[in-house]
Amino acid sequence: QVQLVESGGGLVQAGGSLRLSCAASGSIFSINAMGWYRQAPGKQRELVAAITSGGSTNYADSVKGRFTISSDNAKNTVTLQMNSLKPEDAAVYYCNADIRTTTHYDMNCWGKGTLVTVSS
Repeated sequence: QVQLVESGGGLVQAGGSLRLSCAASGSIFSINAMGWYRQAPGKQRELVAAITSGGSTNYADSVKGRFTISSDNAKNTVTLQMNSLKPEDAAVYYCNADIRTTTHYDMNCWGKGTLVTVSS
């Protein structure tokens, strides 16, 4: 069993900052990559940012220069620092991870999501 637990969502004014964290736990042998997705009402879930175990990052064009993803491989955590937030950043943010379990089974896992609300 593997779990991803997000924290750090909330309400912020436009221009403000939030920091999201996600911790993976359970029968983890290794994590290849972790990332954040978001889904706004009536829209499809989209990739926000991702980071590999080697530290390579990928960002959606809409958040480049404003969001920063980082990870702690030893703690199996990933963090998304969100600055200069805009109303269009409001969404449920989901943590995602590509994990190899201790039984060497590869799986893609999702957290339950954390709500980010940005007031204008």
